[in-house]
Amino acid sequence: MSKQKTIKQSFSLQGKGLHTGLDITLTFVPAPQNHGIKIKRVDLDENPLIDALAENVTHTMRGTVLQKGDIQVSTVEHALATLYAFGIDNCMLEVNAPEFPILDGSAKFYVEKIQEVGIEMQSAEKDYFIVRKKIEYSIPETGAKITILPDDTFSVDVHIGFKSPVLGNQFASLDDLADFATEIASARTFVFVREIEPLINMNLIKGGDLKNAVVIYDEIMPQENMDILAQKLHQTSIDATKPGYLSGALNFENEPARHKLLDVIGDLSLIGKPIKGKVIARYPGHKINTDLAKIIRKELKKQEIQSPYYDDTVAPVLDVNAIRKLLPHRWPFLMVDKVIEKHDNVIIGVKNVTVNETFFMGHFPDEPVMPGVLLVEAMAQTGGLLVLHGLEDAEKYSTYFLKIDNVKFRQKVVPGDTVIFHLEMPEPMRRGCAIMKGHAFVGGKVVAEAEFMAQIVKNK
Repeated sequence: MSKQKTIKQSFSLQGKGLHTGLDITLTFVPAPQNHGIKIKRVDLDENPLIDALAENVTHTMRGTVLQKGDIQVSTVEHALATLYAFGIDNCMLEVNAPEFPILDGSAKFYVEKIQEVGIEMQSAEKDYFIVRKKIEYSIPETGAKITILPDDTFSVDVHIGFKSPVLGNQFASLDDLADFATEIASARTFVFVREIEPLINMNLIKGGDLKNAVVIYDEIMPQENMDILAQKLHQTSIDATKPGYLSGALNFENEPARHKLLDVIGDLSLIGKPIKGKVIARYPGHKINTDLAKIIRKELKKQEIQSPYYDDTVAPVLDVNAIRKLLPHRWPFLMVDKVIEKHDNVIIGVKNVTVNETFFMGHFPDEPVMPGVLLVEAMAQTGGLLVLHGLEDAEKYSTYFLKIDNVKFRQKVVPGDTVIFHLEMPEPMRRGCAIMKGHAFVGGKVVAEAEFMAQIVKNK
């Protein structure tokens, strides 16, 4: 686990909107921990807010559109990709228009500004979306498919393909987000000349020009038609006999593929948590990207917290001998076998439930079920390890319940189960009292949860 981040100072960027053609100011403002990424429409009464989350995506035509009620903001993906790449969890984005400025069609200027103002570490733990098993989503009619595989870190592979003599098949990859600034950020959005007139007819790209997109000319048209199109775009006409990239030299040989990778990061950031997994995207676009983000968001909403990752090949932070030095409990009432993670305000413990547990003799002989009260006790013991481990001469102290609230049991725990306990202390101890929220998991599902208040007392 690692800490949440925000930016150290506010900064602003000005530019025109790709679709509206408006002159727009976008300001990034530091935000407190657990705030998330939010967008504020400062041009409207009451400055309405929109959370940068997948359930707020309403349209994906030439950009990702977030909407709450009648209020919307479009072309957010480049800014969101940059925040994600820098690990920024909390930020307020204030904009005075219904879209973000397109700038040069890339994320380059966002990167430069964040590097200029710096990043601030916060005290709260970062909450990851850990991919446990293969996730796959496809749109058969377009051939688009995104697969996310379990991995210890975040990486992206993108493959694009067009029936075009200028832009055919391309591949791009990013194995380390630290390379985003140099390898991905300056990749610009792209558009085919054959797409421009339909977009104009849909009242889009009012602010589009050769300075904010890679323009690809691959289907020869009469010079007269080219002249008319150039006039509509308020651009100088070009020679209609020569296909190629009308906007000049590319920043990268595979710049379109790199830009699609940028879009994938920005759209998947709408999950609301950084991902630990490998993303493989074939023919991605804003629709499939955000559709998948919505599916993952729905799964995350089914439980308040995701099950911690448990790798039994990794040595524990505290083994049973270290636990015995901190807790006074002994057989048959020591309910924690080991601790696999410990941070300032979070601890993760493990209990392997075997058929030889003494309580199964009477609970119940023909249907062994771990008593719910013992699950609560095990959570409490894990929480006790969190507070005691930080004390000097911890063996001289004990923890005692003051209160247990909101206890819920969701499914049985039986012999053979491995129970993983996640205890979080949302605020520092005061006057020797600690408040904690606990969850117990089996097989990635919550089996029990409770809120605790305990007092830490020095033994006589």
